[in-house]
Amino acid sequence: MARYGRSTIQGTERHGDECRPDRRSVLSLCAAAALAATGIRPAGAQSDYPSRPVQVYVPFAGGSASDVITRILLNRMATSFGQTFVVDNRPGAGGNIGTAAAAHAAADGYTLLMSTSGPLAANKSLFRELGYDPLKDLAPIGLFATMPNVVVVNSKLPPKSLRELIDYAKAHPRELNYGTVGVGSSQHLAGAYFEQLTGTELTHVPYRNISNYTPDFISGQVPLGFQLLPNVIGLIRNGDARALAVASDKRMTALPDVPTAAEAGLQNYESAAWLALLAPTNTGRALIDKIYAAMSEAVNDPKVSALFVEQGAEPLVLDPQGLRDFMTSETSKWAGIIRKIGIEPM
Repeated sequence: MARYGRSTIQGTERHGDECRPDRRSVLSLCAAAALAATGIRPAGAQSDYPSRPVQVYVPFAGGSASDVITRILLNRMATSFGQTFVVDNRPGAGGNIGTAAAAHAAADGYTLLMSTSGPLAANKSLFRELGYDPLKDLAPIGLFATMPNVVVVNSKLPPKSLRELIDYAKAHPRELNYGTVGVGSSQHLAGAYFEQLTGTELTHVPYRNISNYTPDFISGQVPLGFQLLPNVIGLIRNGDARALAVASDKRMTALPDVPTAAEAGLQNYESAAWLALLAPTNTGRALIDKIYAAMSEAVNDPKVSALFVEQGAEPLVLDPQGLRDFMTSETSKWAGIIRKIGIEPM
C-alpha cells in the first residue's frame, strides 16, 4: 500500500519589505499540521492529482476480457495524467472480493475500481452477503464499455435466424443445451431472460471456464450459447458457430451483419456485461470529475475505441450520475429475472 504524503501550508502577511506570519496564518499552519498528523490531505492539495501511481482493483483474473479492456483504457489515461496506473487483480466470488476491497479503501483518489454488471448489479440478488453495498459504498466515476451477449448456435443446428431458433426451441422443449461459465454469470442470465421473453424451455449447462465449454459446443452436445463475443469470435470466424442476434439496441461494430434481437423479431431483449470505473464513497467530487474527464477522453480516442472493438466491446460513456442511475435500473431488472429463475442466494 502506498503511504500518504504529508503537506505543509504556509501563510504570510506582508508589511512593506517585511514578511511575517499573521494570526490567521498561525491557525492555518496548526490546522495543516493536524491534518498531516492524521494523513488527511486538504482539498487544495489535490490540484496536483495524481502525484503518484494510482492503484486500480480489477475483481477478475488477469487476461480476462474485462481485464484486457481495462488495461487499454488505463494505458490511455496514464498518458493524459502523466502517471502510472497499477492494476491489482483480485478475482473471486463472482467479482465480490475485489469489489469489496476497493469499496473499503481510502477515499483519496489513489485507489480506484473497475467493476462490472455482476458485482455492481446482479450479485445483489445472487449472494446473501456481498461485503459492500454497490450504491452506498462506491462513488461512480463512469461507464466506459459494454459487451453485449450474442446468441450463437452450432452451425450444424437447423435454425438460421433468431425466429427459427425460437420455433425450434418450442418444438424441442428442454432439449436444447446452452453453456455458460457458471450460475449467475451474464451468459446464464441472458439465457434465462431469453426463456422468459420467448416462453421457451432450455437446459442450462454451467462450466468452470470457457475452455471446457468450447469442445462441447463444437461437438454439438451443447449447441447453444448467449455468449460474450470474445468467447466465441474464433468459432464464428472458422464456421463452427452461427451468430443469430446481438442482445443490444444497436448492432455491434465487430459484427455489422448480425441483427439486433429487435431487428430479428424479439423486442426488449437486451443483455450485456458492462464495465465501469468507481472509487470508494466520500471521494471528493473534484477528483471524481477529473478522473471522469480523463476516462471520457480515453474512450473517445479512435485508437482506444478500435482496440475495444477488437476485444468484443462497444465503447460507451456514461457520466457519474448516469452510471448511478444505470446501476439502479440494472439491479432492479436482474433482480426480477433472478427471482423468476428461482436461484437461491449463495
